[in-house]
Amino acid sequence: AAPRPAHGCGSGALLGRFGVLLQALLALCAFSTLMLKRFKEPKAERRPWRIWFYDTSKQAIGALFIHFANVFLSDLTEEDPCSLYLINFILDATLGMLLIWLGVKVVSWIVQHKKYTYLVFGEYGDPPQAAAWIGQCILYLLIMVFEKTVISLVLLIPGWTKLQQILLGYIPSPQLELVLVMFVVPFIVNAIMFWVVDSLIMRKYKQKETLDINGSTETPGARRTEESQVLLSPDMDFDQSESDQDVSGLWGTSQKMKQPSYQVVI
Repeated sequence: AAPRPAHGCGSGALLGRFGVLLQALLALCAFSTLMLKRFKEPKAERRPWRIWFYDTSKQAIGALFIHFANVFLSDLTEEDPCSLYLINFILDATLGMLLIWLGVKVVSWIVQHKKYTYLVFGEYGDPPQAAAWIGQCILYLLIMVFEKTVISLVLLIPGWTKLQQILLGYIPSPQLELVLVMFVVPFIVNAIMFWVVDSLIMRKYKQKETLDINGSTETPGARRTEESQVLLSPDMDFDQSESDQDVSGLWGTSQKMKQPSYQVVI
């Protein structure tokens, strides 16, 4: 039999009854932050529930893929699976977050360059189309596969065993370690990641409300103010110009009348 670790949770603890209960509680608490984020949005820019579901469900699919990939990778060796899961999770939250941001930027540039309108993250058409949501889910899932592949290659670098001992080696209770690894730390980090990624892939309402006119960015309020000034200015200028012309004409006539006439007498 393979030797069990002197500390930490044993093999299969992540998928045990207690571990599954912690994962369900984690999912409920973590995704509640996305609902809180929706209510924190200004009322004028708040997304309808259908759009909000389309945006957040992409993250749900990606997070589930990452989670089960981490659980699978954590049970591949004889090391403490809780420590391995925590290392995977920390790498996903640091280097992985950078890879996700880079992947979203690259994919968005390609989609806009090819003019695939329905594949732009956050754009689903009017009315919203389920086909656009499915296409964006596939793109986001491909980004998550790329991220997890890079993280798995990073884990092949030797020296992670010492980090495992540093992170959780001082915790004597396997259940306490499981709570820290599967609930406390993931909840804090996932809440931050979900908030940031949701802002990254949602529709940019503020950008769509600004207008670039002659290289200058103007808001609709400024544009309406300028339009009102333009609408009012022609009549005023016209009246003023006519009055100026009339005054100048009268002034010129009076000047002509006042000018003395000279005759040359030989």
